[in-house]
Amino acid sequence: MSRPHVLVLPFPAQGHVNCLMNVSHKLAQNGLKITFVNSDYNHKRMMKAMKDDEIKERLTLRFVSIPDGMGPEDDRNDLARLCLAMLSTMYSEFEKLLENNNTECGDRITCVVADVSMAWALEVAHKFGINAAVICTASAALLALKLHAPKLIQDGLIDSDGIPIVKGEFELSLDIPKMNTAHIPWCCIGDSTSQKIIFSYILRIVRASNLTDWWLCNSIYELEPGAFSLYPKILPIGPLMKSHESLSTQSLGQFWEEDKSCLKWLDQQPPCSVIYVAFGSFTEFNTSQFQELALGLELTQRPFLWVVRENDKDKGSKLAYPDGFKGKNGKIVNWAPQHDVLSHPAIACFVSHCGWNSVMEGLSNGVPFLCWPYFGDHFFDKIYTCEAWKVGLGFDFDDQGLISRHEIKRKVDMLLEDESIKGRSMKLKKIISNNLTEGGVSFQNFLKFVECVKQ
Repeated sequence: MSRPHVLVLPFPAQGHVNCLMNVSHKLAQNGLKITFVNSDYNHKRMMKAMKDDEIKERLTLRFVSIPDGMGPEDDRNDLARLCLAMLSTMYSEFEKLLENNNTECGDRITCVVADVSMAWALEVAHKFGINAAVICTASAALLALKLHAPKLIQDGLIDSDGIPIVKGEFELSLDIPKMNTAHIPWCCIGDSTSQKIIFSYILRIVRASNLTDWWLCNSIYELEPGAFSLYPKILPIGPLMKSHESLSTQSLGQFWEEDKSCLKWLDQQPPCSVIYVAFGSFTEFNTSQFQELALGLELTQRPFLWVVRENDKDKGSKLAYPDGFKGKNGKIVNWAPQHDVLSHPAIACFVSHCGWNSVMEGLSNGVPFLCWPYFGDHFFDKIYTCEAWKVGLGFDFDDQGLISRHEIKRKVDMLLEDESIKGRSMKLKKIISNNLTEGGVSFQNFLKFVECVKQ
């Protein structure tokens, strides 16, 4: 009898691929056969970053890819164009993939696990009579907001294109922190045309999500009790991170090769001394802000580890380091093994864009935050981090719309001198750890899902 065969489909962006890769490994460790489906473009990047041939040979997952509908030179950070391309091309390619797999003897797909941002895949799975689940790689509150979108239209808060009619704060429930209409995620991406396209895509995936009873989420109940109470169907199974028990220190699923030399550098730094600075795979700075950040890190006179992506540096002089910047107290890398960095005893704090994966990794290691949101759900993640959990501080902009070098130094000093923030961070670390141990809520919810897939 063949093993249950799960097809895993992430949204084609680094954070989503990371999260779904970790899910795939957990499923494989529980005896399931896994096929991981990337876009052609990201599959090539991932394989190129995976330098170690031995690791490739020891992989327990099967990797396949399908076109995303965009050309090799197209900007995949243009999320509106990407969403349109996926619906016009990737949908039909995914349909072919399921159809072909279902005709292979002993290799039939028995379950589809789709990123909730790819929930249209459930329409295809439903057509072939295949069981399916969606997984939210972001917060439960973000999923709740998307699920609530039709009601927000009905209540007159937003129009049918997702554009706010009423400006200011609103709340999904009394137990979820208030949101501001200016920070509705789909209103913080691109221009108004892009926002309308993305909102239409969201409504599509909300409808498709109702084709399954399994709504999994990369979170824990204690972090967002209000969101889980508003939508009890959402099951927390987080945090979904690389396990310490993995066969290798290689973080699979990366689009850039990790620079592990930073770990040896961290070994040489005093405990709780290093400022870790990383803004994910999307964040971009203009020249002035990039240079203020560089000078601000130097002004702190503390050791820092700063991730400056390779594609940023390719822009040449646009992101040139400022005159007088020596970086003598720090180390700059193209891409870091973030899970290993944040678990290192030398790390004192995390200057972050507040992407949910980064938030969960920081919380899981008891690391306080300095929040610098960029777009989408980052602003709401900052509210949770700074106001609900009180484990971080935000930055203030100056009259020129910049976060100045002096503001960076001031907030670093404030954060690291506040023992209460560190204390709350360590308490959350313990709560998260308890969820992942045998008998914990996340642990049990994941096992329930595995057993369902095996039936």
